[in-house]
Amino acid sequence: MSRNPIALAALAVLFSVSALACAQANGPYKVQKIQLVGGDGGFDYVTADPDGRNLYVARSGQGGHIGVFNLDTLAQVGDLPGVSGHGAAVDTATGHGFATSKPVTMFDAKTFAIIKKIDVQGNPDGYLNDPWNHHFYILSHSAPNISVLDDKDGSILGTIDIGGAPEQSATDGHGKIYVDIEDKAAIAVIDANTMKMVGRYDLSSRGGGCAGLALDAKNGILFAACRDKNNMIILSAADGHIITDLPTGVGCDGVTFNPDTMEVFSSQGDGTLTVIKESSPTSFAVEQTVFTPARAKTITLDTKTGNLFLITAEYGPTPTPPAPPAGTAPPAGGPPAAGGPPAFMRGPRAPMIPHSFQILEVGK
Repeated sequence: MSRNPIALAALAVLFSVSALACAQANGPYKVQKIQLVGGDGGFDYVTADPDGRNLYVARSGQGGHIGVFNLDTLAQVGDLPGVSGHGAAVDTATGHGFATSKPVTMFDAKTFAIIKKIDVQGNPDGYLNDPWNHHFYILSHSAPNISVLDDKDGSILGTIDIGGAPEQSATDGHGKIYVDIEDKAAIAVIDANTMKMVGRYDLSSRGGGCAGLALDAKNGILFAACRDKNNMIILSAADGHIITDLPTGVGCDGVTFNPDTMEVFSSQGDGTLTVIKESSPTSFAVEQTVFTPARAKTITLDTKTGNLFLITAEYGPTPTPPAPPAGTAPPAGGPPAAGGPPAFMRGPRAPMIPHSFQILEVGK
């Protein structure tokens, strides 16, 4: 009997929504919707544009593209074909968007037409658009660590060396940029005017491998989600002193802060979303653990509705690695190197089930 793979994937999503709804009993947040969108290619970041009411979903690899979805309905409203990148963001004032492909792709945020390609050094990965000065920061694990573009015309303004691999960044809206350095257990402080690193906060006493960073700009509080100890390190943005740390799930790759609710959200690949409440600049507590489909490890916030969006897919069994040739020693065991990915992100990768890529919407 023939089976329709799209119908099977849709049926699996229905079961997932039902199971997750039954599991959310420990707090107000829940997975409200799983939108099956399918398509091929890997995925990394997802980014909301609350002003334009769009959601940018980057797909990488052969046939890579940037899908654009309506934030309110999750219907696809646009596409940037042939753009294989890690993510994309837009600047409302200039009406321009940028995708961290190589070369970087500059596009029109209303028509989604590609304006031009921009050759930058390094390997574009993470990103930050700062509306304070209309600069787009491109993060790269290889030097130069940060390339800075002008949102108005896409010109390259300069590069910034932070001495390590950047993952996520945040702006205070007043000329300071903060970037977590994943392989150095540190946070770089950057002066947006001079485009230089002016400080570096050490996190090694509480953890490392930090892959998520968010900022409460009003109170000057940084939230760094780290993989080494699966915790959220909370520290002062002014001087870097650590206030506390709290447990999260395993395999964080994204953090976002909602100033309206004073909550920070950390998404993990193990199928959890940790919600931390800031009651005051010195009082923090884990408020809820939201259960999500596995590998939903990056996150974005719609600041107008307070809803959160994550992306993931269904996967088949992990292939067994080939046996080493006779007479050779087996590979050394032990935990990953400091700052390295968790177990489920290392070794042979499970194959993605065709047509199973999906967008998750989480809210109250």
